[in-house]
Amino acid sequence: MVGPNTVVERADIPRARRIVVKVGSSSVSGDNAAQIGPLVDALVGAYRRGTEVVLVSSGAIATGFPFLGLEGRPEDLATQQAAAATGQAVLVFRYQKELDRHGVTAAQVLLTAGDLQNPTHRVNARRAMNRLLELRVLPIVNENDTVATHEIRFGDNDRLAALVARQVEADALVLLSDVEALYTKPPEQPGATRIDEVPFGDELAGVTFGSIGAAGVGTGGAGTKVAAARLAAEAGTSVLVTATALVERALGGEHVGTWFRAAPRT
Repeated sequence: MVGPNTVVERADIPRARRIVVKVGSSSVSGDNAAQIGPLVDALVGAYRRGTEVVLVSSGAIATGFPFLGLEGRPEDLATQQAAAATGQAVLVFRYQKELDRHGVTAAQVLLTAGDLQNPTHRVNARRAMNRLLELRVLPIVNENDTVATHEIRFGDNDRLAALVARQVEADALVLLSDVEALYTKPPEQPGATRIDEVPFGDELAGVTFGSIGAAGVGTGGAGTKVAAARLAAEAGTSVLVTATALVERALGGEHVGTWFRAAPRT
């Protein structure tokens, strides 16, 4: 393990050695595909400060919808796989187009749950991502939906992002979606209160989370973000949950979102 994590507070994020940023499907597909440009600008801002950045991006299936003549998420696995295969190429192209403005190169890394359960595959993935970061390339990680099945898939990329953060020993994990922070109940419900900070080990008793994002194109909701944040925090990685529109402020160390304190690293 690397030394103690120096990212203890939000304000420490600009000084992070290595960060993982995860963005949800609804933030980079459909009408929100225009958010890719500002997202890339924020990532490159951290990159220019010397921080090593890994992006975990959902959105392949949703991006593939219009190219297959689909109006919504298909129910059958084969069509989901076809949409993922189509949309992944388009999604990475869109990222690279924005990165070209900054002279930064992207690399595509596709993983399945089985890859991170298999010791050989896990070591190979970690070695490849570490080398990409040494070469100042921006890895863009996604689940390999074309070969994943319902039984073995991660289920959402929040968990994938937490596992990647553990693999690369990131100092911070930033989980982005269409909601600015976590709330004590779904934010559209009366009495919902914003959660500013979660101490390590806090069980969040009495808090109720939805099971899917508001846009309905992804598979993760607030509950999956909490589970992922705990998974990363257990390994000593601090976690910030906030909205994609606030990513520049988040990476700049401003007081936004919900902050999960990490366990001390040994």
